[in-house]
Amino acid sequence: MSFWFRDIISEGTYIGNHTLAVQRGLNMGVALFIVSEALFFVAIFWTFFHSALSPTVELGAMWPPMGIEAINPFELPLLNTVILLSSGVTVTYAHHSLIQGNRRGALYGLIFTIVLAIIFTGFQGIEYSVSSFTITDGAFGSCFYFGTGFHGLHVMIGTAFLAVGFWRLLAYHLTDNHHLGLESGILYWHFVDVVWLFLFISIYYWGS
Repeated sequence: MSFWFRDIISEGTYIGNHTLAVQRGLNMGVALFIVSEALFFVAIFWTFFHSALSPTVELGAMWPPMGIEAINPFELPLLNTVILLSSGVTVTYAHHSLIQGNRRGALYGLIFTIVLAIIFTGFQGIEYSVSSFTITDGAFGSCFYFGTGFHGLHVMIGTAFLAVGFWRLLAYHLTDNHHLGLESGILYWHFVDVVWLFLFISIYYWGS
């Protein structure tokens, strides 16, 4: 990622290779990447519902399986949902501020988004540390940790995207009409928000 960011920043800011045609190609590439990620999460949800809607005899014909105490969705998961949705609001504010030429608003919006993202990741780690089950506890543990763990990885990648965008904004690399890298990071972040909503509703709330 470091080398990729280095090359993209050099091409877009210093060399001037990001013409309109190149920008369209990059936009399409980011869109297709997000579609592929969405299909990846569809596979995770498919696995979850395959086991949850019709639990086998090996699972005790019940969901969650016997002996597993599911995490209360209205405790830390609900707080994390509020935090992540709030980060979606702050990143949108940053985007609109940048478009309107409000540099200060864009910087503050990105700072709040990055801080909220770090808090979310920290709370996710706390949730894992106090959970009564592990990834080895059958289909329930596998589906839960695989889904939420990969979402957590996406949050960390998205945080890196936004942090680089913040640095570039700080270094005057971005303008109100030329900020493709940050725009891609913001789009990715909204995707992460939407996936978490599906995770919370299906795995945390319905699955418990």
